[in-house]
Amino acid sequence: MNSTIETMLGHRSIRKYTEQPIEQHQLDTIIQAGLAASSSSLLQVVSIIRVTDKDKRQLLAQYAGNQAYVESAAEFLVFCIDYQRHALINPEVQADFAELTLIGAVDSGIMAQNCLLAAESLGLGGVYIGGLRNKVQEVDELLGLPDNTAVLFGMCLGHPDQTPEVKPRLPAHVVIHENQYQSLNLDDIKNYDQSMQSYYANRSSNQKQSSWSQEITAKLSGESRPHILTYLNRKGLIKR
Repeated sequence: MNSTIETMLGHRSIRKYTEQPIEQHQLDTIIQAGLAASSSSLLQVVSIIRVTDKDKRQLLAQYAGNQAYVESAAEFLVFCIDYQRHALINPEVQADFAELTLIGAVDSGIMAQNCLLAAESLGLGGVYIGGLRNKVQEVDELLGLPDNTAVLFGMCLGHPDQTPEVKPRLPAHVVIHENQYQSLNLDDIKNYDQSMQSYYANRSSNQKQSSWSQEITAKLSGESRPHILTYLNRKGLIKR
């Protein structure tokens, strides 16, 4: 096993940071790692907004559901789908197809993961902030996003001030299918639920009595940000 794989397997979400800033050369390296990520047809439909303004950070923390680490992290990056520059290059660009929104979301995720892995390889830590979509229109206006551009998620980065445990994942044989989709063995989920119950009960912070099945049921049994489609349509995206 090499150091790259060790970094990947040791991933943990970091939500508490020291006051030490990230050096400019480190941030430059992180961004360059992101820019090196795969891009569908080299469309390069991602923009990153680095938020350094303290007042904006405070508002973004509130919009994300009062997640204080959005404000306290050394760096906060917002990843956006961006077809605006393509439309400016040529007004015949049609960015409102659902496929293009999917490409923007996929490319943003790939770029962001490159950034996070680069940061972790430098001894830094981070966490994704999907909570920006709770108040996505407010975030959009705060950051001054034009048409054909939309907020996807944020990312906190900084020097870790905590050492949380690595959260268990579903076993590979549940996720990997060979040649065709395989039926789920619910015994595998029961075993995984037991692993997650033990993890939640024994982790160093935010202990709780819950299983993975209970957590995903709570998450997926109700509405999930129903305003998102309207927001994307208003930005000129995913209309057809």
